[in-house]
Amino acid sequence: MQDKIYYLSKELFEDDFYFKEVICKNTQSNYYWSDKWDEEFYIKLAKKGFISTTYDTKDGLILLPELQLDYAILDFKDLHISKKVKKLLDSDRYIFSKNTQFDNVLDSIDKLHKYNWLKGKYRDLLSSLYNSNVKRDDFEVMSFELLCSDTKKLVAGEVGYKTGGVYTSLSGFSLRDKEYNNFGNLQLVLLSKYLEENGYKFWNLGHPHMEYKKKLGAKTYSRDEFLKRFIHMSEK
Repeated sequence: MQDKIYYLSKELFEDDFYFKEVICKNTQSNYYWSDKWDEEFYIKLAKKGFISTTYDTKDGLILLPELQLDYAILDFKDLHISKKVKKLLDSDRYIFSKNTQFDNVLDSIDKLHKYNWLKGKYRDLLSSLYNSNVKRDDFEVMSFELLCSDTKKLVAGEVGYKTGGVYTSLSGFSLRDKEYNNFGNLQLVLLSKYLEENGYKFWNLGHPHMEYKKKLGAKTYSRDEFLKRFIHMSEK
């Protein structure tokens, strides 16, 4: 993490000149912090390309918006499906769904990640946004679930959000049980197919440094390259 993290006030952030000429061009800083757990502020951050996590301080949890230095983008034509996942796709072992187990997905993320940043006020904020999805058509918090068809057990899933024509992943999980080998990869492939079939322009997977994203077919974009695509498409 960078040496110094600057406070991001709503006033500075909403200054278009400051955002374009100071924040976007500052390649020494990618993380900022805020103590504003405000729905509209969070949505504006998301539409500008920030992906927000959290950080524990001695004074409590703070919001940690990041305008990344680079991003992983999946264009659906580049989707790669392994032989093992293709075999699972042709089976009847799974049920894929959207927004059927939002809280269970969040609970599973918390249970399976040693350090979970999606907690406390952040979880409350996402839940509030999720419960008010019907009030807006350009931003939507959502969950995707993969269940075992025999047991109906939740074995993989993730949460993220839609901004216009772009879906951005936040966090996810998959069970490590041997009987569910490759179900995590299956969930990603099914999600990609869902997004393509429902008219999304591309999938923003956030940090590009995880190997599974490359194996899925995602390509790395610099901040500048990403923002040129994202801000236009996220308003569609």
